[in-house]
Amino acid sequence: MLVIGNGRMITRDPQNPFYDCGAAAVDGTKIVMTGETAEVRKTYPDAEYIDAKGKVIMPAYINAHEHIYSSFARGLSINGYNPGGFLDILDGMWWTIDRHLTLEQTKLSAYATYIDCIKNGVTTVFDHHASFGHITGSLDQIADAAKDLGIRTCLCYETSDRDGMEKAREGVMENVNFIKRAMADDSDMLAGMFGMHASFTVSDETMAFCNEVIPEGVGYHIHVAEGIEDLHMCLKDHSKRIVDRLYDWNILGPKTLLGHCIYINEHEMDLIKETDTMVVHNPESNMGNACGCPPTMALVKKGILTGLGTDGYTHDMVESWKVANILHKHHLCDPNAAWGEVPQMLFEGNARIANRYFKSELGVLKEGAAADIIIVDYDPLTPMHAGNVNGHLMFGTNGYSTITTVCNGKILMKDREVLVCDEEKMMADCRKAAKELANDINSR
Repeated sequence: MLVIGNGRMITRDPQNPFYDCGAAAVDGTKIVMTGETAEVRKTYPDAEYIDAKGKVIMPAYINAHEHIYSSFARGLSINGYNPGGFLDILDGMWWTIDRHLTLEQTKLSAYATYIDCIKNGVTTVFDHHASFGHITGSLDQIADAAKDLGIRTCLCYETSDRDGMEKAREGVMENVNFIKRAMADDSDMLAGMFGMHASFTVSDETMAFCNEVIPEGVGYHIHVAEGIEDLHMCLKDHSKRIVDRLYDWNILGPKTLLGHCIYINEHEMDLIKETDTMVVHNPESNMGNACGCPPTMALVKKGILTGLGTDGYTHDMVESWKVANILHKHHLCDPNAAWGEVPQMLFEGNARIANRYFKSELGVLKEGAAADIIIVDYDPLTPMHAGNVNGHLMFGTNGYSTITTVCNGKILMKDREVLVCDEEKMMADCRKAAKELANDINSR
């Protein structure tokens, strides 16, 4: 038994949204009680106790779109890289990296990302992986790192024709084989989706092959209209818009997650809504790649299930929240834009997306929910209550404000010390691998 108490507790449970001095009791992997600290401790007097010391107790964060393989890109300089647009960024940076990654480097990049997620209070990660130099077995490497560190994760491989049909088919089978592994795993900590890069790098032949072999019960995780080039090529090559093409190939649906959706129109939004397809917004990546601002506020207002991701740009969900808040206010010239929509995406949308792949209820502190809990180092200057917690979190915290991280009832970090690995040694191994990757890329 574990009790985390003596903190301002944000539950995200509409029935009991906030406690001034709250606590959550954990038995195994589930929360068995929430309430005032005195009451919970009286009910479970012998439980291990973590004192939040007046800080904030809340559900752990969920990231709906990551790129673990980008870990070793921080500060990476590639000879001759001088992008003139989005396609140059893809080919010159990201596709260059993924063509050189070894299986060991993929695994270490997963350790680096997941450790940073733990330190940022993120315990559930939807990742979209690419390593075209070593495809087969790459998702197993990432899954093994997640299992070792105690992180809940949903993985897929980025199917694409960009390196030829043989690689495309190998990517398809990597998805199929990993999905079967995830389906056989009864821990509720591992899930699989069928990954695709984007419409403009996936031929009709590959689309057809994916349709033939995709296991039942899963959907696709695909980038949609991230750059204007994706739309232009779809119109040129297929005489239709991207979302229409995906619909025609049976890709849309409740288990499918569309990344970005910048260059989509009203008709495509309606199609996404009608098929109950999910969308994930990645504000920092869209701005950093100069791709544009998606119509995310319109998506949310249409009732489309929309979440928030980082696209590998960061592992700090609060940072992405802050950026999305400012991006849409600026883009729409509306000071009220994004104030309610983005936290809805982060705290409600991401939880609903996750619960289409994981059985345990995520993103909430209440009896029966998954014991994914964080303590955040924040002591408010102004009164804090159920009606203003989002303002406090956005303006007063960031991911690294996380003190303690618990996932599935296991303490992964306590008092900012990562407990599930030798962090210093792991980071040393990652630095060595990152240097080897950089040297390999620049020696060719």
